[in-house]
This record gives sequence, C-alpha cells and structure tokens, in this order.
Amino acid sequence: MNKEKLNEAVRSRRTFAIISHPDAGKTTITEQMLLLGGVVRQAGTVKGRKTGKFATSDWMEIEKQRGISVTSSVMQFDYNGKRINILDTPGHEDFSEDTYRTLMAVDSAIMVIDSAKGIEPQTKKLFQICKMRGIPIFTFMNKLDRDGREPLDLLAELEDVLGVETYPMNWPIGMGKGLQGLYDRYNQQVALYHPDADGQQYLPLNEDGDIAEENSLHQESIWRDTLDEIDLINAAGNELDQEKIKTGDLTPVFFGSALANFGVETFLKTYLDYAPQPAEHETKSNRFVEPTDEIFSGFVFKIQANMDPKHRDRIAFVRICSGTFERGMDVSLQRTDKKLRLSNSTQFMAEERENVQTAVAGDIIGLYDTGNFQIGDTIYTGKEAIQFQDLPQFTPELFVRVNAKNVMKQKSFHKGIQQLVQEGAVQLFRSYTANDYILGAVGQLQFEVFEFRMKNEYNSEVTMEPLGSKIARWIDPEQLDEKMASSRNILVKDSHDMPLFLFENQFSENWFIQKYPDVKLAAKL
Repeated sequence: MNKEKLNEAVRSRRTFAIISHPDAGKTTITEQMLLLGGVVRQAGTVKGRKTGKFATSDWMEIEKQRGISVTSSVMQFDYNGKRINILDTPGHEDFSEDTYRTLMAVDSAIMVIDSAKGIEPQTKKLFQICKMRGIPIFTFMNKLDRDGREPLDLLAELEDVLGVETYPMNWPIGMGKGLQGLYDRYNQQVALYHPDADGQQYLPLNEDGDIAEENSLHQESIWRDTLDEIDLINAAGNELDQEKIKTGDLTPVFFGSALANFGVETFLKTYLDYAPQPAEHETKSNRFVEPTDEIFSGFVFKIQANMDPKHRDRIAFVRICSGTFERGMDVSLQRTDKKLRLSNSTQFMAEERENVQTAVAGDIIGLYDTGNFQIGDTIYTGKEAIQFQDLPQFTPELFVRVNAKNVMKQKSFHKGIQQLVQEGAVQLFRSYTANDYILGAVGQLQFEVFEFRMKNEYNSEVTMEPLGSKIARWIDPEQLDEKMASSRNILVKDSHDMPLFLFENQFSENWFIQKYPDVKLAAKL
C-alpha cells in the first residue's frame, strides 16, 4: 500500500472500547451499532436468552447462560465512510484486567451509564484508566425510557465524581413514561420518541432554538420546562471544546435508550465527527511510532482459546500501530527475536470471522496461534527492534488449589490449564516443593468461568480447594531461604519459576518484614 493510500486508510479508522458497570446496557448499544452498520439484521439482547437470541458480542457459552460479558469481543464494520472497530469489554469487575488491557488498544472510549443509577463503582474505575491514558471519552446516558434521575443531577455527578467537564449534546424532553423526545443541541433539531413507530421523526429548531407553534409538543408544559433547562445549560454550562475532548478533559454527553434504539444513530454519527483517528504509540525506548509509518508494528493485548468450538483454536488479538498488515508477511517477535510468517489471520464480527488480506493502524486482527505469542508481545518488520510499553497486570488476591477430578484425564487437564492461563484472566502458581497447581485471580467469578471452560472445552472436570484471600509478594531468589515459609506465608513459584509468598493477611506480612528486615518483598515481579 503506497503512502497516500495508507494515510487515507488510517484517517478512516475509528477504534474504541465500550465501558460500563454491569447491566448499564453496554452490550445492547453495541448491538444497535452493528445493526446500523448492516452487519446484523436484528439486534438480539442478553435479556432474550429464553428465545435463543443472544447478544452478538457474547459468544462464549457461559456468557449466554448467565447473561454477562466476561471477555472482550471485537467487532468491525463500515459506517458513513469510516471503518469502525468496537471492542466490547466485560463489565464485571472480576474481569477488570481484561478490560484494562483492552483500553490500551483503543483510541477513545464510550462510557455507558444507567440514567437511573448514575455512576457506579466499576464505571469510576474504568474511567480513571481512560483518564490516566488521556484518551477521549464519550458518555451515553442510557435507559431514558425508564424513570431515572434528573439530567442535571447526572451531569453534576459526572463532574464531581469523575472530575471531568461535561457538554450535553442533546437533552431529554421528559423521562420514563413521560418521555417525549430529545432536544438535539448539536444538530439543531428535536427527535420525537415513538417507541412503536418505524423510523425516526425529527422537528427542526428555528433561530430562537424553538419548534414551530403548530406542533402539538409546543403547547405542552414539558416543552417549556425543557427550554428553561436549555437556557440554563447555555448560560452556565461548558463550551464544546474539541481540544478538551481530545485530552479526555471534557466528555460530550448523549441521552437515549439503547434497547428502544432511540438516540443511538445520532450518537454514532456525532461521535464519528469528534472521535480521533489512530494515535501514535510510545515504545520502551521513549520513541513514538506514528500510525502512518511504513514499517509495520503491533502488539498482542489479548489471547483467547476456543473461540471456535469445532476447531479448538487459539487467537492472539493484535492492535496494529503502524504500517500495513499483509497476509503472509514475515515479522519479528520482539520477546524471542524469532521470525514468524503471519499466514493465518482473521478479522472479527464477534464469533464470526473471515480471513483478512490487509489491515492498517487502528485495526484489530486475530492471528491463529500455536503458542508463539504472549500478552504484551510486540511484532514488527524492519531491522530496528520495536518494543511497546508493558500492559497492565494485576496481582491476584484470591487463590485456589486445583486438581483433575479424573486422574485418567491428566493430559487434557494440563492442556486446559496451560491454554486458559495464557489468556491472562487467572494466573498459575506451583507450590514450591510439591508442585501442586495453584490458581490466583482478582475475583471469584474468574474461577467459576475457569471451571466451566475446563469442563466444556477440555472435557476435564476439576476440584478446587479454596485457599482464601492472600497477599502475594515476590522475593529475590538470592534472598530466599525455604525455612522462611510457614502456614501463614505459603511459599510458591510463578509461571517463570520466580518465588513468592502468599501471606495470610497484613499482620503476617508485617511480622515477616520485622523478622527479616533485609529481605525485599515486591507486589509485582
């Protein structure tokens, strides 16, 4: 691909993650965008489990059964001249690590908030990661067709709790059963709410920001209340500052209902006006790789086994940072300095995939993997080595000892553990002397998903002995004396054979520090 075509292709890319607290409607708004993009004909919802309809982005069996998203899904479609890559992230807090890594692979984020509940703990955590990265955040206040909190209160909470300026792009005309429509400040129109009507009806605003007197809505008190609120926002609200949007210091706010597909299309169109194209990425050597650089580069931010139950495959998700990907190309894997041929690659529509011939910066591709890749790996072409910044990794807090229920199925047990651990949701440890398998995770749900997948994907039932909450601390091998271990600080080794202690509680760790003041403990390797 020549330089001019590469520049044009990169300019058309928009890559974003959708973040929210569970049940805020994240997966539903994803479905509606896919519907607008023409990649699905009917938007299924997680609520439709009894009818056999499932969210397109929830491909894993346990997600369909429980109605939750526990993995990051990637979906790609074209809309209004843009190539859109959506990364639908798990909302459940036990899978925050997967979400945090995904946020390293996007250029902006859409934050979905339940208008009845406002900002919930998981939303706050994910927002802080976006803010730390300085990526633009667009807010969709969902479930407007249900009774919720006052819009002004929701804006105030965004500003007070998250410390971000807000600019409402539209404004509700009523809420819940009294919802009449949306006052669209950005497009200077009113979108009328008719849940049973085909298509969307709009009324133009005149120079005074009002609708024509002959419209029935003009006579209603709710319209006058809306105009008063708009006057207040215009007088006391923030300016729509594109520079502040770019740095994540101001979030454009949209109201709507994803389930009723009300306000989603306007939101998507407006988002594309302001969302950034692929950005530069910093390497460990403090160099910045530009998306239009001709040298190809990318990093692995996710590994997923068994997306296709018929083939038991393993996919490495790669965010392309620069250059052009071409199927069959040779690349260098930075960690091992090996040359690899990328002959089997794919693009995603949840579990539906098709081979990809070319892709550019901003695109997410999947590479069929036989065990070459790890999360955080950099791949590149050219003579000069590239290594992108490390992806975030959490220290586990909960631990279980795991064994195969059927000793005759040790082979599938070992294979399942090795593959699922490489996805990064659970971490594998071994007891220092007996070599027992110990799993560590941030939350209990990760163990439940692991157990489910071992049984259903590897035909290996497991037993789990809870070890409870522990404080994991790594120790320099040269300072280790195995006699330091006790029932209150279990000595184990990680997947790199590095030693660490699992302390029973803070008191146990403090006691250890007092007894061995010269020994250095680390929360991460």
